[in-house]
Amino acid sequence: MEQNFEKGLFASRWLMAPMYFGLVVALAMLVFVFVHELLLYLPMLPSMGADKVILVVLTLIDLTLAGNLLLIVLFSGYESFVSKMDVAAAEERLGWMGTVNFSGLKMKLIASIVAISAIHLLKRFMELGKGKELAQDELYWLVVIHMVFVVSGVLMALMDWLTAQAKK
Repeated sequence: MEQNFEKGLFASRWLMAPMYFGLVVALAMLVFVFVHELLLYLPMLPSMGADKVILVVLTLIDLTLAGNLLLIVLFSGYESFVSKMDVAAAEERLGWMGTVNFSGLKMKLIASIVAISAIHLLKRFMELGKGKELAQDELYWLVVIHMVFVVSGVLMALMDWLTAQAKK
């Protein structure tokens, strides 16, 4: 009875598979938004100033970072918690696949969140003086939230370092 229970428990990892498929759908949504943004601003390019082009590029970078983050979570999470992927020849396999553990995944996640937050904050700062005014408390909270992400990342890295030191 115990062995059957453990087999069932182990097989339950496949309940995560639909969630990873949902992340694939979310990645498709990001691609749609990326292409939409690109097609929206491309015709306006001749009349756009450098600052507007930079804002558009930052938006596209933001979307790309979110897509990269989704792929990292999708591949490493699936390989860590569901099943190994044997779909690509060894030379085509991404170098980090199968090597990102939960700790590495956390660090990549927080680094991506900090980068996305920094880009968003930079975009908002660049909008100052360009006709868009920000309320002082809005700007304050944008900076506070970004700093919370930065401090969280540093604390996570510190905890991982302390854990590694304790294992030595």
